[in-house]
Amino acid sequence: MKFELKVARGAEVQSLVLEASDGLEAQLQAEAQGYSVLGLKRLGNAGFGWRRKSRFNLMLFSQELLSLLDSGLSLVEAIEALAEKEGQAESRTLLKQVLALLYEGLPLSSALEKFPAIFPPLYVALIRSSERTGDMVQALGRHVTYQGQLDAVKKKVTTASIYPVLLIVVGGLVMLFLLGYVVPRFSAIYESAGDNLPWMSQLLLDWGRMLHDHGEAALLLFLCIAGLLGFVLSRPLVRSALIQQLWKIPALGETMRIYQLARFYRTLGMLLQGGIPLVTGMQMVSSLLQPALRHQLQLAEHAIREGKPLSGAMEEYGMTTSIALRMLRVGERTGRMGEMMERIGSFYDEEIARAVDWFTRLLEPLLMVVIGLIIGVVVVLMYMPIFDLAGSIQ
Repeated sequence: MKFELKVARGAEVQSLVLEASDGLEAQLQAEAQGYSVLGLKRLGNAGFGWRRKSRFNLMLFSQELLSLLDSGLSLVEAIEALAEKEGQAESRTLLKQVLALLYEGLPLSSALEKFPAIFPPLYVALIRSSERTGDMVQALGRHVTYQGQLDAVKKKVTTASIYPVLLIVVGGLVMLFLLGYVVPRFSAIYESAGDNLPWMSQLLLDWGRMLHDHGEAALLLFLCIAGLLGFVLSRPLVRSALIQQLWKIPALGETMRIYQLARFYRTLGMLLQGGIPLVTGMQMVSSLLQPALRHQLQLAEHAIREGKPLSGAMEEYGMTTSIALRMLRVGERTGRMGEMMERIGSFYDEEIARAVDWFTRLLEPLLMVVIGLIIGVVVVLMYMPIFDLAGSIQ
């Protein structure tokens, strides 16, 4: 695909069109030619907003860099070793670009900051803080632990959702088979019966007759509706509106709130342990929260700037629970706020795991009952004329 880049070389600013697999590769190509990239946009099909995710594995990079630094290699030697062993051309080019910036005398945080699509601000801030204190190995270790804990929570949620999704997919396929294949054939059999059928059966068989006569048009219409629905759901505004509606469901909304607070406290705790000031850390992690909680965090941050204790500000603006409030107060007394926030995140993670387990245990039998009832009703309506015929013969 083609990308249009706004680039600068010295005082000259110009546009550059490059062919690349994604935005990162286009940026790397431009920088390899000596340009500074000021902006980037994809040419063609931009309205759909489909982007291929970068294949650079930040977690693996952090783990390998941590191992190499812990074994005694210097930072430049470690990056060189990672670039040499990297098999993917895109990732190898990225590491070589980072290495070139290190050769120019930039610190690692400044080099990583030039690739915001790969290295998020939280990661860059953690590296920058470790450069000031000289404990990059510990900072990378904290990030690896933090990311591993987040991935564990996501894995639990994903694993718990597999069976309900399979039930919905299989039930939907059975329904499509009945309504799209079986019912049209039953409608042909019952054509001679005219209108001497139960009303619901007549309605179902009319549907089957319509599919039998206009099957191709119905299939095309179904595919168009499915494509349009997928496109609408891919829009950020639509997804945001749906999430807002989910937040209004009492039990589900509270679970989503706890999940966001868990990620917030765990991330903020990691930053505090990395040496980043409290207010700065709160500003950096605000993007992890949904808009309502983000506004509450801003109010709490303002209260902290005015001298209010962290626990009091969090309690006043609904950014904590009774258990988390007690742990925050302990952190204030002991001066171990970063460690205490990570414990709060762990406590919340366990609560989320219990909620997800309870929800899936309740949802699975409900889905089976609903799908079974729908399929049973369709089958009974198809066979009801036969039952009536058998009754008249008797």
